[in-house]
Amino acid sequence: MTSDPIPDPEAGTCVPLADGVSRLLAPNPSPMTYLGTNTYLLGHDSLAIIDPGPASDRHFAALIRAIGGRRVSHILVTHSHLDHSPLARPLALATGALVMGFGGVTAGRSARMAALAAGGLAGGGEGIDHAFEPDITLADGDQIDGDGWHLSVLHTPGHLGNHICLDMGDAVFTGDQVMGWATSLVSPPDGDLSDYLASCRRLVALGPRELWPGHGGAVSDSLSRINWILQHRADREEQILTTLSQCPGTVAGIAAQVYADLAPGLWPAAKRNVFAHLVDLETRNLVKATPTIGINARFERV
Repeated sequence: MTSDPIPDPEAGTCVPLADGVSRLLAPNPSPMTYLGTNTYLLGHDSLAIIDPGPASDRHFAALIRAIGGRRVSHILVTHSHLDHSPLARPLALATGALVMGFGGVTAGRSARMAALAAGGLAGGGEGIDHAFEPDITLADGDQIDGDGWHLSVLHTPGHLGNHICLDMGDAVFTGDQVMGWATSLVSPPDGDLSDYLASCRRLVALGPRELWPGHGGAVSDSLSRINWILQHRADREEQILTTLSQCPGTVAGIAAQVYADLAPGLWPAAKRNVFAHLVDLETRNLVKATPTIGINARFERV
């Protein structure tokens, strides 16, 4: 489902994707980041930098080389996970550009997730950049112009409340909303599955030709990929409900059944994804949590 210009991109090498669009791969491969985080350079004589990347001296040096003395006009961050946003502030200090994003780590969080967080529900340690604060706060529908490019801001909460996509017309920079190599992690209370699915449907309605994600290659069959993700989530929900129809269970127990063949490195993410579904199902009164909603609760079908 992807069309990468090179089969195995090398970290630190700037690869052109289209006229005025290049990708620089960060050296942070992992089961959750695939080959690493994609930092995008947008423009010609002056540049916008999208998702500067993790706190890596090596990646920062490669990014400065790729900029090559050109003016940086914008630093845009799709969301504040530690693999996307930490280099935004050092880059701003080095270039004089302002950091732009939807807001800090709790910006865009749904009322349901805010209530769960206030009640003591904690995330799963997915690597939140708690220090992130943009210089310029973006809102859904904002328009941004630069050297030969124009972007529309799409607030796409779900993976994280402050997640945005950047619509360039026939292509969209999707951050971690949609990727070709894997589905996105949704982990309450930082992530909200109901919001995530609504954001996917919004991208379907937009109908872009191509997606440029935060990890992995460009997604050329964009609508097929997004619709596959929506169907995959619907299938996963049905698996969870079927499991609970047989007997009540815990997050770990349910995950063991619906992710039977998963690689060990992805097991923590699998449990958080199951939990995201259970929170969504509990919100819709389709399951009940005992004693209360939480990662260690016991769930039964209503």
